[in-house]
Parts: sequence; structure tokens; C-alpha cells
Amino acid sequence: MFFRQNWAIQRNKCKFSIGEFLKHKAVHRLGEQMSDVPEGLYYTKEHEWIRVEGGIATLGITDHAQEMLTDIVYIELPVAGDVVEDMGEFAIVESVKSASPIFAPLAGTITEVNDALDDAPELMNTDPYGDGWIVKIELANPDQVATLMDAAAYRAEIGE
Repeated sequence: MFFRQNWAIQRNKCKFSIGEFLKHKAVHRLGEQMSDVPEGLYYTKEHEWIRVEGGIATLGITDHAQEMLTDIVYIELPVAGDVVEDMGEFAIVESVKSASPIFAPLAGTITEVNDALDDAPELMNTDPYGDGWIVKIELANPDQVATLMDAAAYRAEIGE
């Protein structure tokens, strides 16, 4: 039998980044399916994915992150026009297990917010790389994308 720690984290009492939260979770358990890690995206150690088209980055949480968070029930979204710094917190995702900040992997200006998540935050669970995207950011320095992980490096990061 595998050890499973229970988390009783209430909003505004204790917040963990998704990366910190996942460090406390068992990454693999016998019989579980491995996470979906699509090629052609960039990834962070904080378990975010980035799709870059031109100078615009679409950002969301990875399949691995949503699996570990389980049922996502709320997201505090930013506003289009907000300027984010490299590794600056811009949103908070709440699941039945935790409240976790989301960090911008690169600096830029938020150009679009996925307002569908206001009414259906579970889209981050059901379609993390599609309809569950969180924001689009016009990158201040698009060349810095090269500092992020590719799919193979992210798989190694999460042990898959």
C-alpha cells in the first residue's frame, strides 16, 4: 500500500506553488497512466506549458499538474493589459486539495485571458492543452523561450 499524505490547505492560510505541491505528492503509483506531454510545447519546473506563435505565448498548467491537483474548482484570473515579470505570480488555481499560484515563465504583457475558466475552471482538468489555457502573453523577449524545457526534458523532470 502506498503512503498518501492528506492535505488540508485552505485559501489564504497556506499556498504552495504547483511545483512545491507536487514535490509532496507521489509522482507514480502502480497502474496509473503517465501524463500527456505533447511535443512542440515548452515547459517549466512549476508545471506550466507554453505554446509560442510569433511573439505571443499561450500558457496553461500541464496534464501532470492537473492530475496531482485533482478537481480544479476556481481560478483567480488576471486582467488583459497586466504586465508580468519573469516568474511573477499572475493567477491562483484552487483545487479540492490546495490553492496554488501560477507564475509567468517569461516577462511580458497579458494580451488575452481565458474567461471561459470563470464559469468552467474544470477545463484545466479536462483539456489542459486546449480549452484549459489560462492566458496569452506578448513576450518582452521572445528569445528567452530557449531557456525553457522541451517535452523530453519535462518528462525527465517529472520522472516519466
